This record gives sequence, C-alpha cells and structure tokens, in this order.
Amino acid sequence: MDEEGLENIKKPNFANRNGSVFLGGYLVKSLDGGETWKGPIYPPHIEPEVNFSPLGNPIPAYNRGAMYEGKSGRIFWIVAASDTEDKRKTSNYLLVSDDKGNTWEHLSTVALDDKVVFNEASAYETPKGDVIAFIRTAGFDDQAVIARSKDGGKTFDKWESMGFQGHPLQALRLPDDRVFLVYGYRHKPYGIRARILNPECTDFATAEEIIIREDGGNSDLGYPWAVNMGDDQVLVTYYFNTDNTNRHIAGTILKIN
Repeated sequence: MDEEGLENIKKPNFANRNGSVFLGGYLVKSLDGGETWKGPIYPPHIEPEVNFSPLGNPIPAYNRGAMYEGKSGRIFWIVAASDTEDKRKTSNYLLVSDDKGNTWEHLSTVALDDKVVFNEASAYETPKGDVIAFIRTAGFDDQAVIARSKDGGKTFDKWESMGFQGHPLQALRLPDDRVFLVYGYRHKPYGIRARILNPECTDFATAEEIIIREDGGNSDLGYPWAVNMGDDQVLVTYYFNTDNTNRHIAGTILKIN
C-alpha cells in the first residue's frame, strides 16, 4: 500500500515498513489429522488492543505460541495486544475456549508493565491445575519470564524473570510429569537450549540448562517445538541457520533421563 493509501486508513494501525497493515489473528483447525482444515476462525477483539485493521475494524486477538488443552478440555491461549500507540509495546492476556477453539473468551491479564514488552508466549497447565505462562520479552535483556495463575487463569500473580535468557519458549509434559522447556538462544553462541522442570514448574531458576545446539550462524533462529516420541525420547524441531545463509527447519532427538 502506498503512502497516500496509508494516510486514509483509520489510526492507530500496525503498518510495516513495506506498506502492509496488520490484520490481526485467526485460526484454522483440522478434525481428521491434518487432511482437511476448517476456518478461518477469528478470535475476539480484546479491549486493551488499540489498533485497527485496514478496513477500520478493531483487530482480532493474535499471538505465536503454544496453546494448551487442560484436563477439563478448556484451551488456554496467551495472546498479545498493543495497549499503547507505540507499535513496539505489547502486553499479554489470556483467552480461553471451551468448544475446541471455535469460540473464545477474554478471561484475564497475564503480564503488564510500563516498560517491559511481553509478546510471544506459551501456556501450560500443571498437574495441580496452575496455569503457567512462559513469555518472551523485549526491553528486559531478553530475559525469559514466567507468570502463574492459581485459580485456573482468572488472575495471574506478578510476572517474574526466570533467571536466564531465551525466547520464544514451549513446554512439553514428559511421561513422568516433569516439564521439558525448550527455547531459542539468540546470543553467542547462538542455538537452541532447554531445561527440565519439576511437575509444578517451581525450579525454573535452578534447573540445569541443556545445550541442544550452539552452532547457529546468527540470532535469526529459534521457535522450537518439542513432542514425545516414546522410549524416553523427545523430538525438538526449530527454525535454524548455521552460516547466516539458508534458513531451514531442523530437528534433534534427545534421550531424557
């Protein structure tokens, strides 16, 4: 879109330098193992979001990060919202769905700060029922952040640094209820790292760091995703480069003790 067109669009909006204007989020889902898909499913606009779409409508909620289906069947999705006209400033809020993602409700605020930016986040529910947010930050020395809800996501305790750098993050429940937490590491030596937390995720600051890879070409890597493979093995896939040229999706299989 040219500059004249941008001037005619309702403000504020999230316009990129290439002239595109952000439309917000949507979902697609499959009920047959990925053979067919339904959607798009548009989540609701949440009140803290200030931006409008190119059509002048409040944009629907959005975020990249792992949703989590809890033991009740409720799906937790931590979304981001630009709550000021500063395009770089976002905070995190919780959406929930009780019908397999067809409709969503804005339930609570997850992480909010005057200066720290919270964006891509992954949700997790512990065996005791706490809802955990593992959050990527900006303006906070790339510290990974955790926020915890003890009432099913209705309210969250004050967010806190996890004591290490890494983003974005994803949590996988292991067969013994421990949590495999994996994240990109965008500082030298660039790569992919992980920690194994106790079932309630309370030892995040002291859990030993596992270096999966440290041969990245630069900081343009990460977005890992882990799945159980059986026989105490975990497959971690991620976006990667080794020489700052071709970007690709790679994978590592780990044996978990």
